[in-house]
Amino acid sequence: MIVPTIEAAGAPGYNTAVPESHQPETSAAPRTGGARPPVRAHVASLKLADFRNYSGLTLALDRRSVVLTGQNGAGKTNLLEAVSFLSPGRGLRRAALEDVARKDGAGGWAVAATLVNAAGPVELGTGLAMTPEGPERARRARVNHAPARATEALLEHVRVLWLTPAMDGLFTGPASDRRRFLDRAVLAIDKEHGRRANAFERAMRGRNKLLTEGGGNGAWLDAIEREMAELAVAVAAARREWVGLAAALIASAPASPFPAAEVALAGTIEEALAGRSAAEAEDDYRADLATARPRDAAAGRTLAGPHLSDLRVRHAPKQMPAEACSTGEQKALLVGLVLVQAQLAARLTGETPVILLDEIAAHLDAVRRAALFDLLEELDAQAFMTGTDAAAFAPLAGRASMLAVSEGRIEPGA
Repeated sequence: MIVPTIEAAGAPGYNTAVPESHQPETSAAPRTGGARPPVRAHVASLKLADFRNYSGLTLALDRRSVVLTGQNGAGKTNLLEAVSFLSPGRGLRRAALEDVARKDGAGGWAVAATLVNAAGPVELGTGLAMTPEGPERARRARVNHAPARATEALLEHVRVLWLTPAMDGLFTGPASDRRRFLDRAVLAIDKEHGRRANAFERAMRGRNKLLTEGGGNGAWLDAIEREMAELAVAVAAARREWVGLAAALIASAPASPFPAAEVALAGTIEEALAGRSAAEAEDDYRADLATARPRDAAAGRTLAGPHLSDLRVRHAPKQMPAEACSTGEQKALLVGLVLVQAQLAARLTGETPVILLDEIAAHLDAVRRAALFDLLEELDAQAFMTGTDAAAFAPLAGRASMLAVSEGRIEPGA
């Protein structure tokens, strides 16, 4: 068994990179083929430079899960955030990229990792590069030291899922939080989903601007609304597919300390797709947009579309809306949904995702903590877990790498 090695380091020897069809593209045929179990993808090394409270760090790991314990503010979540940047987007904190840079650093930052997946080892790098004018606005990515066209290229090699304390209010918070949760789940099985969702948002902003400024002619609006309709239906169809797959998986799963969830979508486009073709749904939405121009111009925004959809969750055994459940029940439902995300990603891509669980011991009793550890082992996924109390992770002794974090330094833990 490989013992983790940790060293404080200067800037690691890597650099960051230079910056279809509208039907959903779930990788329905696992890369491992047929009934073969998914391959365990795992982070074998992690390097940071000027990232949060780490001026430089090199962390070597084996394929086991990782437990990071220490006081609040020590840098545990910062390490999880670094791993979350091995996927597209703004990371698990959704922070402004310039805020990720170390306070006393030059303004840029970098994360590099050696990932081992079904194809073998691959070197991934990402970060925010500095220019004479300051840090760039978008982060860059490298794969095997070569520039990647976009951070979406990272999805070819690893899927990263996470659960953080900020998500504990998922069921009681705004619908936008649940859409974000759903879209990240879809992205784990459909690497084009993020591109389509972002393209819809850009087209919608363009339409809103034309309507509010009154400078757009009919032909311009027709073209934008045609694009919006195609993208909206593709986004909604991918969401519906994930929800259908998740519901089937939940229905077939054995009893667990984490209550089964009933999941459903509420949205005009998603409902229009029920029993209808994508072309019909596109035509209807395009016609609705054209009719709604005066209303949307007065409102200053588009009042119908997938940007307003919601993920509805119920506690199945109690037949109770998730938002009406207790704090502990909501946490258990949320953990269960993240495990469903991970199972679907593993089955449909042939590789297990890397799972980040920040302060996971909070609101989970000893029985559910032990059950979670066993389920992660059954899934055969590498998980990074944090907590202030090392005793809460005692069932993982010998099964995970135990690391202690203190003021940006990492040492082997008990």
